[in-house]
Amino acid sequence: MQASTPSFRFACFGALFAAAAVAAGAFGAHALKSILDPAMLTVYETAARYQMYHALGLFVVAWLSRETHSPLAIKAGWLFCAGILLFSGSLYLVALAGIKWMGALTPLGGVSFISGWACVAWTAWRAGRP
Repeated sequence: MQASTPSFRFACFGALFAAAAVAAGAFGAHALKSILDPAMLTVYETAARYQMYHALGLFVVAWLSRETHSPLAIKAGWLFCAGILLFSGSLYLVALAGIKWMGALTPLGGVSFISGWACVAWTAWRAGRP
């Protein structure tokens, strides 16, 4: 796998987002537990959890794009990246900075996640057909 290939890029992004999700989770569990109220801690934990799910999803995309060379697999990777930034990022800002209007971006991140998974499903379906 060459450094310039989409599969390499998405594997790198997946690893970086996963590492950040672990750090965020640890920070939430240890440093924020006594600072945030329970509702905002739940919001923060949701952000870290969905970040990890989709960081792992980027490894699926890396494999699928390497195997199929499908532009739709690459689109899925970018949708996951956008979803992490919009969904998890907005929830982190709501929980940590109290910027409530950022919550309006959260559904856009959710739509990015759903669209990304639809692209993964369609790519896998097409790859599995004779």
